[in-house]
Amino acid sequence: MSINARPFNYPYDGNLDPAVTALLVIDLQIDFLSADGYFARKGYDPSPLRAIIPNVNALIAAAREAGCTIVHTRQGYRADRADMTPYEVWRRQRAGIDNTQVLLRSSPGYEIVPEIDVQSADIIVDKTANGAFTYTDLEHVLRARGITHLLFTGCTTDVCVHTTLREAQDRNFQNLLIEDACASGDAYAHEAAVHMVTVEDGIFGVVAKTEDVITGLKGVRR
Repeated sequence: MSINARPFNYPYDGNLDPAVTALLVIDLQIDFLSADGYFARKGYDPSPLRAIIPNVNALIAAAREAGCTIVHTRQGYRADRADMTPYEVWRRQRAGIDNTQVLLRSSPGYEIVPEIDVQSADIIVDKTANGAFTYTDLEHVLRARGITHLLFTGCTTDVCVHTTLREAQDRNFQNLLIEDACASGDAYAHEAAVHMVTVEDGIFGVVAKTEDVITGLKGVRR
């Protein structure tokens, strides 16, 4: 069983196994999706990010039913800001959020938006960098569970999703980007990021639609 994708179906060997597959939900936090969070303060429209919530929840339900691992990530800094470099402090100042609680782990905005279906059995990984493998235990958790295949959703396609996907590829995970379950405030950046996955015959993985992923998962439900 496999998922219809481009430039080739996923996984490449036709053996879609939920036991070794994780759905990653990247950074769907209040601070990114709200009208007064980091993303909006940078001048971007967060509505494209909110628009993917129904697809993400449908994928979570299908993946959970099939027996996949569900992993959510959250990006932000320690409440005491001890993990901020001078450059990161400067970027906060430049963004006009230096004297706010935006993207601090002590703030309500750090939490995943309540519309996303998070359950107690799901795994939550807190990160500081754009990539979810950097300075986190994500790889250790995935290896401990025998996970070799990753399905990507979340925000933003061109930054945190793509960085994590590239990190995963270098660690020899098999990657599928779900293009209508990830988003960016910059439409061109989203399209470019999706395209880059498929270059060189899938150098970073493959791309599929929500409907095709759900169909594939239904075919292998336990």
